[in-house]
Amino acid sequence: MIDVTPRKAFRNITPALVWIAIGVILALILLFSSFFMVDQKEEAVVLNLGKFSRMVGPGLHFKVPFGVEKNYNVPTQRILKEEFGFRTLESGVVSTFSNQDFSSESIMLTGDLNIIDVEWIIQYQITDARAWLFGVDNQEKTIRDISQSVINMLVGDRTIFDVIGAERANIEVRGADLMNELYKSYGLGIRVTTVKLQNIVPPKGAVQDAFEDVNKAIQDRSRLINEGKEAYNQSIPRASGQADQTIQESQGYATERVNIARGDVSRFLAVLGEYRQAPDVVRTRLYYEMYDQVFGGAVGTDLIDKNLKNFLPLKSIGGGAPAAPLPAPNPSGPNPSAPNPPAPAAQGGTQ
Repeated sequence: MIDVTPRKAFRNITPALVWIAIGVILALILLFSSFFMVDQKEEAVVLNLGKFSRMVGPGLHFKVPFGVEKNYNVPTQRILKEEFGFRTLESGVVSTFSNQDFSSESIMLTGDLNIIDVEWIIQYQITDARAWLFGVDNQEKTIRDISQSVINMLVGDRTIFDVIGAERANIEVRGADLMNELYKSYGLGIRVTTVKLQNIVPPKGAVQDAFEDVNKAIQDRSRLINEGKEAYNQSIPRASGQADQTIQESQGYATERVNIARGDVSRFLAVLGEYRQAPDVVRTRLYYEMYDQVFGGAVGTDLIDKNLKNFLPLKSIGGGAPAAPLPAPNPSGPNPSAPNPPAPAAQGGTQ
C-alpha cells in the first residue's frame, strides 16, 4: 500500500507563509525591475509603454517597474567597425581571419573596365542613440549597403592604376564624406570616422602575377632612388666640407706667407735705417748674429782663430777649456789683405 499522508513539512505550510513568499518574490521583481545601470561608454534610451520617454547618461538610474518602462543601452562612446571582403576572427599581434569567401563584397569594376578586388573597413561612432534605435529597421544592413555603393561608385570612376596607387587616399577621404552625407539623410544617427582600403589586388591568375611584377619593379625603383639619394647626401656634404677645409687652409697659408714677407721687409727696412746711421756697429752685430744662428745649436765644435799656431795648449787634459773669444771686427772697415771681421775656423774636437 502507498502512504499518501501529507508530510510534516507540507502540513506546516499555511496560507500566511504563501502570501509572505509571494510578497518576497514581488519585492525582488520590483527591486530588480526598478533600477538599471548604464556603462561609462553608453547612453540609455528609456521607453514608457513603448513610447520614447527620456535619455540618461552613465550611472545607476530608476525606472517604473514591471515592464512599464524599458531601457535600451547604446554604446555611443565606442568606435565600431564593419569589414568588407574579409572577416577577422581574432585580433591581436597575429590576427586570425576567416577562410570563407567574401569576394561578392569586394569584386568591383573600374573605370577602364578592369576587374579589381578591393577590401576595406569603416569605423563609425553612434552620435544619436534615439535615431540609432528608431531611424531605420536594420542598422547593420543599411550601413553595409551604403558603404558598398559608395566604394563601388568611387572605384568605378577611376582606372585600375589610380585605385591601386595615386587615388587610394582620395577614395578613403571622399568615401567617408559621402557615407556621412547618406547616413545623415537616412537619419541613422552615426558618423563615419575612418574609411581604410586594406588590400587592393587584381583577380587571381595571370593578371595578378603581372601586377605583382609591376609593383615589385616600382618598389625596386623607389629603393634604388632612395639609395642614390642616401649616397648623394653622404658624399656631397663630405666633399663640400673637404673643399671648404682646403680653401680655408690655402687662405690661411697665403695670409701666413704674406705676413712673414711683410715682417721680413719691415725688419730689413729697420736694419737698413740703423745701418745708415751706424754702419760699423750694425755690421758687427749682424756678424755675431750670423755666427749665433749657424753655430748656436752645434755640439762638440770649437771656434778658433785661423791664425792660431798651436791649439793643443789651450785644451786641458781633463776637459775642454772655453773656446777662444772671437776676434773683434776692425772698426776701420774691411781690409783687402785681412778681411774684416776675420772668420774663425770651425773645427771639431782637439787639433
